[in-house]
Amino acid sequence: MPPLDEQQSAARHWFESLRDRICAAFEAIEREAGSDAAFAYTPWDRTDPSGEPGGGGVRGVMKGRVFEKVGVNVSTVGGTFEGEFAKSINGASEDPRFFATGISLVAHMANPHVPAVHMNTRFLVTTKRWFGGGADLNPPIPYAEDTADFHAAMKAACDAHPGVGDYPRFKKWADDYFWLPHRQVHRGVGGIFYDHLEGEFEPAFALTRDVGEAFLDIYPSLVRRRMDMPFDEADRARQLEWRGRYAEFNLVYDRGTLFGLKTGGNIDAILMSLPPLATWS
Repeated sequence: MPPLDEQQSAARHWFESLRDRICAAFEAIEREAGSDAAFAYTPWDRTDPSGEPGGGGVRGVMKGRVFEKVGVNVSTVGGTFEGEFAKSINGASEDPRFFATGISLVAHMANPHVPAVHMNTRFLVTTKRWFGGGADLNPPIPYAEDTADFHAAMKAACDAHPGVGDYPRFKKWADDYFWLPHRQVHRGVGGIFYDHLEGEFEPAFALTRDVGEAFLDIYPSLVRRRMDMPFDEADRARQLEWRGRYAEFNLVYDRGTLFGLKTGGNIDAILMSLPPLATWS
């Protein structure tokens, strides 16, 4: 993979530093619960279809008392898209060479009252350069207060960047994207989602950084709000059935899963989003 330019290096550094702070915050919650659970980190390397080194990443997974399974992955990869897949990527149909760096996070919680969550932000370079990503809340047992607070945090992040952040548009984008057509249900209670955020680098990068900061601020507070609530077998059954819907979306519709598989990413890292346990009726 060619040496990184200034923008690529800045984005990579941000995603890795955000990973470190999120993992520290999640481990702190485990300590509050009397658990010594910690993230286990597994580095991986990618070989491009050309045979040249194609970058790689680090998969981080923790299984604890509060976080039944949480994965926080970072990756920086590059090379050449293969065949027809290049035509599906913004700016790659003219030239299949690409660069991508980002962070991807999914948390499945032990207590059904604690919302699961997904967050992913990324920077891609083809013949164009753009940021994409967002965060969405996925509670098996929704609470209006949690939903409102999560959306308020995402809205504030967007509103701090007029001209780049467009909360109403990004919210609708998430509602439309995280939808299971075969079941006619949403995957969760939404959040924001954006893609192909082109134009000047710094405004889009600043928004992406603030989305990460907003997530780091709001999600741990929601976990602490619900993690000690009592639950019964019916609550757990509801959680496991909901997780089945989550798995269906990620395996059938999620573009990030497809991107990882099509670009030769680490299989365990790509499928990190799947829950440790799930049920189907």
